[in-house]
Amino acid sequence: MRKIKREDIVLTVKNLYLDAVVSLPEDVSAVLVKAYEKEKGLSKEILSQIMENQKIASEERVPLCQDTGVAVIFVYWGTQAIYEEGDPMEAFNEGIRLAVKEGYLRASVVEDPVFERKNTKDNTPCILHFEPINGDKVRIVLAPKGAGSENMSALRMLKPSQGLKGVKDFVIETVKNAGGNPCPPIIVGVGIGGNFEKCAILAKKALLRKVGESNKNFAYAQLEKELLEEINALNIGPMGIGGKTTALAVHVEYAPCHIASLPVAVNIQCHSARHKEAEI
Repeated sequence: MRKIKREDIVLTVKNLYLDAVVSLPEDVSAVLVKAYEKEKGLSKEILSQIMENQKIASEERVPLCQDTGVAVIFVYWGTQAIYEEGDPMEAFNEGIRLAVKEGYLRASVVEDPVFERKNTKDNTPCILHFEPINGDKVRIVLAPKGAGSENMSALRMLKPSQGLKGVKDFVIETVKNAGGNPCPPIIVGVGIGGNFEKCAILAKKALLRKVGESNKNFAYAQLEKELLEEINALNIGPMGIGGKTTALAVHVEYAPCHIASLPVAVNIQCHSARHKEAEI
């Protein structure tokens, strides 16, 4: 058994958050360049500004976007790793708290969603998803998720009889309704199966896949390709002003589900697809 120290979690989470909000993963940067090469006119100019913003944020260590998001963290915890310093949730939140203070990040979380909506002032609590894995390591994947794209996401409990067409229609409908609101070009995460909450988590996890990396299942890889083509044919374009690139990628994840269900979730991610990971 290997002991995981509180200070290691706190420091790792702090550094991941500070890094994620100022620099995009290389795969996201690369696909933005490809989109730029395909566009023309104002659409091309907007993508140029997006890439310039990315360059400035990385060089000056300032946030890519004023919305530094709710910190969504996927934790893959080895079954041979133990934590003996209280509640590990406290350590993750402390890392977020320190990052907000050190990086002068915008506080974007309210305690109560309906009545008082009092700001917690430090972007806590974060949203944690724990999954057990083999070994004695802890892998932490942190993704700041802004409200602009999150608000355009949707979930629907389809009937099994609606099948593939129902799934495709719902995804396209969700993207079309979103229009320019989620700051396209977007990445579209689609979760299919499981149940009400499982498909939503699948859609979120789909956004963390390397951009353009196809599902290993051929049928779902083909679905990703078809959806991307149909979404880009909508002509929403960069920041909603029209163009060839509405989406940079569509990623689909799936899971077994009840015989009477066909749950589908669509989680939209803006062009600033921020996520970083580390292992302790």
